[in-house]
Amino acid sequence: MKSGSTSVQIQPPTYRNLITILSIDGGGIRGIIPATILEYLESQLQVLDGEDARLSDYFDVIAGTSTGGLVTAMLTAPDKNNRPLFAAKDIKPFYLEHSSRIFPQKCGLLGLVGRLLKSLVAPKYDGEYLHKVIREKLGETRLDETLTNVVIPTFNIESLQPIVFSTYQAIGTPSLDARLSDICIGTTAAPTYLPAYHFKNQFKQGNIREFNLVDGGVAANNPALVAINQITKQILDENPDFFPIKPMDYGRFLVISVGTGSSNGQKKYSAEKAAKWGIFGWLLNGGSTPIIDAFTQASADMVDLHISVVFEVFHSKENYLRIQEDTLTGTAASVDVATKENLNKLVQIGQSLLKKPVSRVNLDSGLYEPIENGGTNEDALKRFAKLLSEEKRFRELK
Repeated sequence: MKSGSTSVQIQPPTYRNLITILSIDGGGIRGIIPATILEYLESQLQVLDGEDARLSDYFDVIAGTSTGGLVTAMLTAPDKNNRPLFAAKDIKPFYLEHSSRIFPQKCGLLGLVGRLLKSLVAPKYDGEYLHKVIREKLGETRLDETLTNVVIPTFNIESLQPIVFSTYQAIGTPSLDARLSDICIGTTAAPTYLPAYHFKNQFKQGNIREFNLVDGGVAANNPALVAINQITKQILDENPDFFPIKPMDYGRFLVISVGTGSSNGQKKYSAEKAAKWGIFGWLLNGGSTPIIDAFTQASADMVDLHISVVFEVFHSKENYLRIQEDTLTGTAASVDVATKENLNKLVQIGQSLLKKPVSRVNLDSGLYEPIENGGTNEDALKRFAKLLSEEKRFRELK
C-alpha cells in the first residue's frame, strides 16, 4: 500500500475506503509484547486471505519508535523475492534469541556495582552487538525501498530537534532516504542505555548529510500521532493518492496502536522520595532510570489521550484501537533486563493481554478502563482483520 515506490506494484490508494495505520511504541525488550499482538493479528489475516498474508500488505503506514522502529523495519524491508523480510511470527523469536546479547546481564553484587559505576560515566551497554545484528538483517535496504510507507521518529541531539524518517518525506527530501539499518540504530539509541549514533548519508549526486541521533522516544515514544500527521500533510499538499479524503475525515482512518506496557496502574515513585533526588537520583533508582521512564511514558500517554479525544469528537472511536498493558511491575517494567525468566514473562504478558477486555483511556484519570460489551483484544483484532481484508479486496477490484 505504498505510494511513490517503483519496487511494488499496488493499486493507487485513491481507490480506498480507509486509510490504515499500524503504530508500535518504544520500550526496549518489552517489544516482545507488541510482537505477540502483531503475530495474532497477522494470523487472523492469514485465516481470511491465506498463509502468505503479511501486515505490510494491509497498512498504508506502519510507524514505530525505538524498538518499535526496529519491528517496523523488519516487517517492511523486502527480501530477495520482494516480500517482507520477517513475518510477524518471526519477531518474538528474534527478541528471545538476541536480547541477552544486546543487553548482557552481569550477575551478583560485583556485576551490579560495575553496571552502576559504568552508567555514571558511559552508556550502560556498548551497542556493538545490536548494531551488528541490525546491519546483518537489514543490509543496504533504504527507506524508499520498504514494502509500504513507514514512519520512524528519531531525535537529533545536534539541533535538539526531532527528525522523522518517513517514506513520504524521503521521496521529496532525498537526504532523508537513508539506510534502514542506520535509522534503526539511531531510533534505538536510548539515552543512558545505548550510545548516541552518528552517521553520514550519501544521497543523490554524491551529496552527504550527517545525522547525530538518539532514541526516537525522546520525541515520540508512541508514534501514532506522527503517522497521522504525515498522512494529513500529504492530504494538505494535495497528494492525488489521498483524493478526495479531507484532513479531518477521521471516519476514514483505521488505527491500531500497540504499546509495550507501562506501570501507569501501579505506584512506582513518590514525590516524597523524588523531592530528595539530585541528578543521580533521577538517573538511577532501584535499577531503573526515572527521568527516562517519565518522559517516554508521558509522551506515549499524551498521544493516546489526544487521539482518543479526536476520534471521539468525530464519532469514529471504533476506528481506533489501543492495546496496552498498564500494570507492569518489577523487571517486567524494565527495558533491558534480558534474563530468560523475564523474557518469558514478557511473552506471557503479551499472551494474557490478548485475552483482556478492550480498554480505552479514561480522559480524567489517565488509566485504562474496559469498554462495556467491547469483548477482548483478540475479538477486536479479529474485527480489525476483517476490515483490513475487506479494504484490501476493495482496492484490488478497482
